[in-house]
Amino acid sequence: MKYPNSKKEHFVENLFGTTVEDSYRWMEDESNEDLRTWIDEQNDLTQSHLTSIGDRSKIKDRLETLFNYSKYENVRIVGENIIFVYNDGLQNQSVYYIQKGLDGTPEVLIDPNTLSDDGTVAIDLNGHSKDNRYITYLQSSAGSDWHEIRIIDLHTLEILEDKLQWVKFTFTSWQDDGFYYSAFDAPESGKVLSEKNTDMKVFYHQLGHPQSEDREVFSDKENPLRYHTVFVTEDEKSLIMSSRKGTYGGEIKLMSEGTKGAFEKIFEGFDSEQVYVGSKDKFAFFVSDENADNKKVVKLNTLTLEVETVIEENKSNIQEVFLVKDKLILIYLEDVKSVIKIHNLEGQYENELELPDVGTPFEFTTSDDFDEIFYGFTSYIHPIGFYSFNLKDLKSKEFKTSEVSYDISDYITEQVFSNSKDGTLIPSFVTYKKGIELNGMSPTMLYAYGGFNSSINPFFNPAVIYFIERGGIHVEANIRGGSEYGEAWHKAGMLFNKQNGYDDFIAVAETLIEKKYTSKNHLAISGRSNGGLLMGAVSNQRPDLFTVVFPAVGVMDMMRYHKFTIGWGWAVEYGNPEEETHFNNIIKYSPLHNIEEKDYPATMVFTADHDDRVVPAHSFKYIARLQEKNTSDKPMLIRIDINSGHGAGKSKEKIIKEETDKFAFLFHHIK
Repeated sequence: MKYPNSKKEHFVENLFGTTVEDSYRWMEDESNEDLRTWIDEQNDLTQSHLTSIGDRSKIKDRLETLFNYSKYENVRIVGENIIFVYNDGLQNQSVYYIQKGLDGTPEVLIDPNTLSDDGTVAIDLNGHSKDNRYITYLQSSAGSDWHEIRIIDLHTLEILEDKLQWVKFTFTSWQDDGFYYSAFDAPESGKVLSEKNTDMKVFYHQLGHPQSEDREVFSDKENPLRYHTVFVTEDEKSLIMSSRKGTYGGEIKLMSEGTKGAFEKIFEGFDSEQVYVGSKDKFAFFVSDENADNKKVVKLNTLTLEVETVIEENKSNIQEVFLVKDKLILIYLEDVKSVIKIHNLEGQYENELELPDVGTPFEFTTSDDFDEIFYGFTSYIHPIGFYSFNLKDLKSKEFKTSEVSYDISDYITEQVFSNSKDGTLIPSFVTYKKGIELNGMSPTMLYAYGGFNSSINPFFNPAVIYFIERGGIHVEANIRGGSEYGEAWHKAGMLFNKQNGYDDFIAVAETLIEKKYTSKNHLAISGRSNGGLLMGAVSNQRPDLFTVVFPAVGVMDMMRYHKFTIGWGWAVEYGNPEEETHFNNIIKYSPLHNIEEKDYPATMVFTADHDDRVVPAHSFKYIARLQEKNTSDKPMLIRIDINSGHGAGKSKEKIIKEETDKFAFLFHHIK
């Protein structure tokens, strides 16, 4: 295969005595005209290869059918209002509806599809006012992490004129007739999608006033590489400020009557993490992993500043906690299976909620206007549904559930354990059609993430159903680096232990082959973001084990990830490559820097031109080096989506096109 010319501008650095080549650094300049030409040529090559495969239209038709079902995606209770997200089938963006009470008539609250011609503007609801009249939402374009804050009056359903810009990763928390939010300074022109974002500030916005009049509440110029978020307690008497160095670890400060109106440190940073859950009267509740790898629940007296543990750590690890109706609802993971336990605010266990099936519950919500508590549920074979229950009988009832055209009883999910290199047992979920012969000949897709304390839980995706219909086996591995077994599991796969996650993934692949779910000639692997890094690392380390590799929006250049947008926040997970001990560790697995002249599996890299979380230069440099070094006859291709970002808010049309290309490539190259 003849690849486009990826020009090399010879550039070598000596880092801590190691020679590091970076001849494709010019690809980091998002405004470079040569880069635009290169992107077009690479996309042309990829599409040419995919067109030659020939059966993409059939794949696309079936995927459109599977995606074309009426679906609910979220439910939110605000006072007497039920706000839900619904898609009637193939709408690019799902529509937000509102109804009063259980029997109210739904009305459109906001339809993102009217905000752009191509479905690339997305919205996400945020905080609502304590009187339940106003709610904010975040609006983004082309998948960017940059958002605008807008406000809806839930009485009139009108969008207010207020518009706040240059916000990322913010939560709006209301007090009186305004709210607190976090924002960055506007980036330099021409570097909107790549400039390093530093010095996050907290502001207070008063309704009806321009952003220029917003009051700056907090800034820490001495520590510009930190995130700051302010939460207002339900009685509006206290402010809780969470400050974080990155994706893990934080510091909590409180401003209340007990601190005499100044912020006072309550939880020291940054070796543990405390997540604010909610408040009741003078008490604020947090999930904490301080001296508790599986987490515990503590409460803070905002007047006396005393902290008390209300739910002790146990052998199961806490994933999330919701404070609803004077109850603490805890989602535990037990061998990566969700268990729901209900406690009172003193921490006493009361009941366990039975779930519809083995799967993933989320977003418990209610208000004083309802007797019911609502929650979402999904699995690999169950589309998202919403259920309600009351605290008297704890029986779940269907509230708003999605309908699919296939029989879910035709499919099965089982859990398989693998022995990693150091003997650690690694769980995986394996989903396939009942009756399939396990003879080692089944196309298999192995997916994992393995980082940032994020567990990989069962979640529905119509594309997985398509793959299984084609005789495929879908596998998701719960490798170290996630939160499946608490903070100890996370720490065992981060920083100097990062290689453990790669060993885990390789062990799972070997187990699938050993147990004859598949063979290396039928095994494809995929991962996104940190999972894209995983793909690059294991493809370098064991190219013989896989036939197809899909690294998506991956962190591929581990020497420079911290120099773009909010990449600095990942140093707590990866280590800072500007420090010698971390450099010596990271350079061993950095995907870009470990590509050698050898045979690689068929590879298709996915990225997007508006990805301002993991900037596309990671993928550009990686594929250029891979095309340069690969000695096999397998294609090394990149698919660069236009007007898309890291993944959030992607239109249904773009999702289906991406999945179509992925499956066409996979089935063509699986032997």
